[in-house]
Amino acid sequence: MGTANEIQIVFCTVPDSDIGHRIAAQLVEYGLAACVNLIPGIESVYRWKGKLEKESEVLLMIKSRSADYTDVEATISALHPYELPEIIAVPLSNGLPGYLDWVRTVHNEAK
Repeated sequence: MGTANEIQIVFCTVPDSDIGHRIAAQLVEYGLAACVNLIPGIESVYRWKGKLEKESEVLLMIKSRSADYTDVEATISALHPYELPEIIAVPLSNGLPGYLDWVRTVHNEAK
């Protein structure tokens, strides 16, 4: 059993569910994520290249091992259509021990 900070949640917004499903499937298939939640209906307001933008997006909530961040980022970047995708990781400070163990072992099962 490890510690909670070995697990991270990576947040990434995508333009639609099709792209979200493609990224999610690849991350889980490669063992880089135990689970990816797709949360539709996100409304993003941001400034891009000096212009105020508003877009509907889908939020991906990716549960993975912190040690896999570089591969998670590379996989998302390779499949993502945005010039500069949002890819941010947040380490966990606590969690249900059995769930955290499951996140850790899924990585090994995909290999």
